[in-house]
Amino acid sequence: MVKLSVLDQSPILHGSNPQQALQQTTELAKWTDKLGYHRFWVSEHHSTDSLAGSAPEILAAHLAAHTQQIRIGTGGVLLPHYSPYKVAETFRVLESLYPGRIDLGVGRAPGGMPNVNLALNGGKMPNVEDYPGQIEELMAYLHGQDPHGMDLYATPKGEKSPPIWMLGSSGTSARLAADLGASYSFAHFINGRGGFRAMERYRDYFSPSMQQSEPGGNVSVFVVCAETDEHAEFLASSLDLALLKIEQGEKRYEFPTPEEAIQYPYSSFERERVEDNRNRMVVGSPQKAKEELIQLADLYQVDEMIINTIVSPFEERLKSYELLAEVFSMKELD
Repeated sequence: MVKLSVLDQSPILHGSNPQQALQQTTELAKWTDKLGYHRFWVSEHHSTDSLAGSAPEILAAHLAAHTQQIRIGTGGVLLPHYSPYKVAETFRVLESLYPGRIDLGVGRAPGGMPNVNLALNGGKMPNVEDYPGQIEELMAYLHGQDPHGMDLYATPKGEKSPPIWMLGSSGTSARLAADLGASYSFAHFINGRGGFRAMERYRDYFSPSMQQSEPGGNVSVFVVCAETDEHAEFLASSLDLALLKIEQGEKRYEFPTPEEAIQYPYSSFERERVEDNRNRMVVGSPQKAKEELIQLADLYQVDEMIINTIVSPFEERLKSYELLAEVFSMKELD
């Protein structure tokens, strides 16, 4: 059976503000925990007006304190900006507070416009060529090792370590995760074409590491689920418009509503872009969404799909996750 998890980017919906977006992330985590979702990841974005999540490690600590069973993690910490030693200690603290429930997802994207790189790195550009070495160093510190022979260890020490998940949307990231022996999460919601080949490459080249002996993968995708296909299409129209405006570089302070999207005068080229972006999405009634998610899981040969739902109003986001939980028979509500 396919497990379902959550990726939440703390979107600022129409009529709300960043504080409310973070409150909604908390409510969504509590709700999906109750529904039986497997894990809940939060993202890292900087200087982005429509997304409120800029410090996922802090948000993860908050969410773990407000949930009971669901795994909590980052999707992910943008490692080129940070010290592997400090990241290891942060997640060793989280693992000590919430043993067996913490995931450390990492990526190498800038997390915003190019000026974000400068702001996070003392006015210098980070060297992404160091990223593979950073992963190796991070894994060593997490597992109680002293990678540079400096009599230096990540504390607090413990018997277990949170697993590293490397995030990516290309074959390059897949091969790197394979070479380093980490789990791999493919961002289908970013790149809707050819991802199954990246996952296949990851499995083919996987090398066992101190973290794990077998490959482990999952896939994240935009999903909009509603009682009927027609209502799901109505809700998804707002995500269609949001993705289009992101591509066009338009600065927005909140995500559009379906009503705004319906009224938008799309050009023929824009309609083509909307159609192409639908490759990154699953939209429909519960049964239709279930069938398409299982098809994607089979295509990627994974047993876990991470759901990213951004629609307005917030109640429709909650309902979408509930409908998926019901159709996948995850857990009976109290």
